[in-house]
Amino acid sequence: MDHPLIDLINARIAEAEADGAFDNLSGAGRPLRRVEDPENELINRVLQENGAVPEFVSLSRELSRLREELREAGDRSRRSEILKEMSMMEARIDLARKAYLK
Repeated sequence: MDHPLIDLINARIAEAEADGAFDNLSGAGRPLRRVEDPENELINRVLQENGAVPEFVSLSRELSRLREELREAGDRSRRSEILKEMSMMEARIDLARKAYLK
């Protein structure tokens, strides 16, 4: 089924083309870059350009921070707390990774 405004869309594109709106565009004549997920390419690019990362990546960074904190912690009770946090973080990473790869 065509879009209900397909005729209007095509007319606007033809008008812009006639006015030269598509002349001298950057990248003209070069092939498009390969993408792994064409359906979601735009959203993935916007997220990446704005520093967004998958949840499991940000959780992995937090886990690294906890590991560093564990190395520096001298108090036995604090070390125990950190180990518990790390265990929970590893479980959250596993769940987030599985959700991301679906």
